Formats: sequence, C-alpha cells, structure tokens
Amino acid sequence: MPAAFPFHLMAKPIGPKCNLRCRYCFYLEKEAFFAPAPHWRMSDETLEAFVRQYIEAQPGRHVDFAWQGGEPTLAGVDFFRRVVALQRRYAGGRTIENALQTNGTLLDDEWGAFLAEHDFLVGLSIDGPQALHDRSRVDARGRGTWAAAMRGLEVLRRHEVAFNTLTCVSRANSGRPLEVYRFLKDIGSRHMQFIPVVEAVADEDERGQGLALGAPDGIAIGRRPVTDWSVTGEDWGRFLVTIFDRWVRHDVGNIHVQLFEVALAKWLGLPGGLCVHSEVCGAALAIEHDGSVYACDHYVYPRFRRGSLHDASLAELAGSPEQRRFGRDKRDRLPQRCRTCPVLFACRGGCPKHRHDVTAEGEEGLNHLCAGYLAFFTHIDPPMRAMADLHRRGESPALIRKILAANGRRGATSRR
Repeated sequence: MPAAFPFHLMAKPIGPKCNLRCRYCFYLEKEAFFAPAPHWRMSDETLEAFVRQYIEAQPGRHVDFAWQGGEPTLAGVDFFRRVVALQRRYAGGRTIENALQTNGTLLDDEWGAFLAEHDFLVGLSIDGPQALHDRSRVDARGRGTWAAAMRGLEVLRRHEVAFNTLTCVSRANSGRPLEVYRFLKDIGSRHMQFIPVVEAVADEDERGQGLALGAPDGIAIGRRPVTDWSVTGEDWGRFLVTIFDRWVRHDVGNIHVQLFEVALAKWLGLPGGLCVHSEVCGAALAIEHDGSVYACDHYVYPRFRRGSLHDASLAELAGSPEQRRFGRDKRDRLPQRCRTCPVLFACRGGCPKHRHDVTAEGEEGLNHLCAGYLAFFTHIDPPMRAMADLHRRGESPALIRKILAANGRRGATSRR
C-alpha cells in the first residue's frame, strides 16, 4: 500500500563497513550498534523485501533509490545486478532511478560498464586537490586516497557515467574555498554538493560504549564541544560566500551547486527540496543492511530506530507517529532567536544534528553553524532577489551574470 506522502530511504547495503578511515567519518563507529556480521552485506531476503516495499510505498510513478555506506561498492557488482533485476520485477510500470555514493577507490572497468549500462548516477566523494583531500580522506594505514579516487573518476569518464561530486567541508579545507571550487570544475564536476562537517565529542557515558562522537539527543541538546576537525560557523559562512561570489558572476546556469539552487527556490517562495533547510524534516530515513530503519542517516542510534521492514512495512515505519513528531520538532523546537531571524525563511535552523549551541539568552537548540548561515543568506539576498525576479518574468536566472558585469562596468566608470 502506498504511503500517505512521498518519503526517501538512504540504503546502506554494506552498513557502516568501509575500506577508508576518513578522519571525520561519523559512520564507522556505528558497527557498535549491530550484531557482528562476517560480511555485513544485505541479505537477499532483506534486499528483496526492501526493493519491493519501497517501490510499493511510493505514491508517485517515479522511484529514486540511493545507495550509500560505509562504502557501497564493497557489496560487489553482482549485488547491484540483483538490485536491478528486483527493481524490474517489482517496478509495476514505474520509472526507477539509482544513485550510488562512493569514494571511488574500488571502481574498475567492470563497475564502469555496469553503471553505464543501467544509468546509475554516481556521487564521487572528493574534498578538493590532493593536498586538501589527503588531509582527511585516508585508508586504514593512514595513507591519502586522492590518487585512487582520481583513478575511479577516470573509470567513470571512460564509460561515460554521469557523476556529481560531494565535498565535505572541515577544518582541513574550509579556508581554501576557491582552490576547492576550481579543482572541482577542472575535473568536470557540473553538480556539486558541499557538506559541513560538524560532530560533537562523546560524553563520558558514550565513551564507555566505545564511541568517540556524541549522539544527537533529539533536537535541542544544549551546548556540547565539537571535534577539532569540525568546521566553525564563521568559516562555513566564508567558504560559501567566497564560492557564491565566483559562481554568481561566472557559472550560473553552467555549474549547479546544490545549496545555491536550494536558496534560489527559497527566494521564489518554494520549499527548496533539501531537508537541512526545510521547515520540517522526517521524510528522509535510512535503512541499514539488516533491514532496520532509522529516523535519518545522521541519527543511526538505538533511540531513533523506527523498526525493521521484516516486522512492519516501510510505509508504516516512515509514517509512524514517532517519525512525524521527529520531523515536526525541527520547526517546533527552534529557539526564539531563530524564530525572529530575518533569514529564517531560507535557513530553517539548519540540520537538527548540528544544534549544539546555546543562544546569548541561554536558550538551547542553536545551530553550531548559525553565524555562517546568517552571513551567507544575508550576503546573497540582492543577487537572489534579482534571479528570482528574472525567473518570474520567464527569463533565465543565468542573466544575473550580465547584470552584475554591467553593474561592475558602471561602477568602474563612476569611480574614474
């Protein structure tokens, strides 16, 4: 039976297993929450139940599957051949699309041929040029993985596989925004995601459970220290502003930066399509290799486990009262400072996982990245208003480049 509303599941076919040991990874230690498994691969029974239920639960005619990890390519090409076969069996006339997020280091020509044949969209995790990428993204022996990721990118190019890039922004690369942006353009990325790295330090009880990182405690969790590799709010804001200023003058319409396009939707009065900046969340859940479903892939902790697809349907789990309340809490538990903020319409308090801080008035639930979001959304207001106006008139927002260039020439003339 279809769910009452569309929802998305991020599938973890190999659970938290990964061939890398990225210094900022929040997922590796999730192994502690699952029974020991020799291979960690999603079983055939669980995979079939997932594919069938997920397709059946979608109220529309289009179904998107997203495969992440850990490192999902560890599941092997044959696993994904079975995925495609099951999707065909249960499609029922629906259109099926697949996206695979990977570090790229295990890609070879067999993978390339498969991904091309079945039109997978590949997200390549890459943090910039080698000197920046290798500071954080290392293998089990602490060696940088940039060269291996670039070999994976060459596989995608050789087989003409569509790809985008996902760049984690941490202390290691947040001070080099244009270097990162230029590199991504140079390797052919035309769709970019920038993800801020923010992780709380585990408290004494959590360290006793073998955890180094702190679990989110619902929405408002008070002030907690973050790791020394977490990006600061100020640096996050500067990173976004610097890239935006280059993008809006040279690349609008040619380079698609997820957050910038979400922002334009906000200035048009539209939802924006990204849970981080939606008024409420809860429609993007995670399913683990054992069939267990969690509120979000950032909330894979026992208290946020919604159940198993072997015990209840995915539609029931996604629509449970606990999950709906989880989603509403993003809006309902915002501190008063956020409720009166001039950029609330765009920011919406950011990701609840990052609400580690306390306002000047002592109220809990302030996003660690608040200063950055405030600076960024304030800075982009004039060009966003102009682009939104162009769109409403039926013109391309990319015309903002000509407008800014003309304004710059007039400004230069007036200063002479």
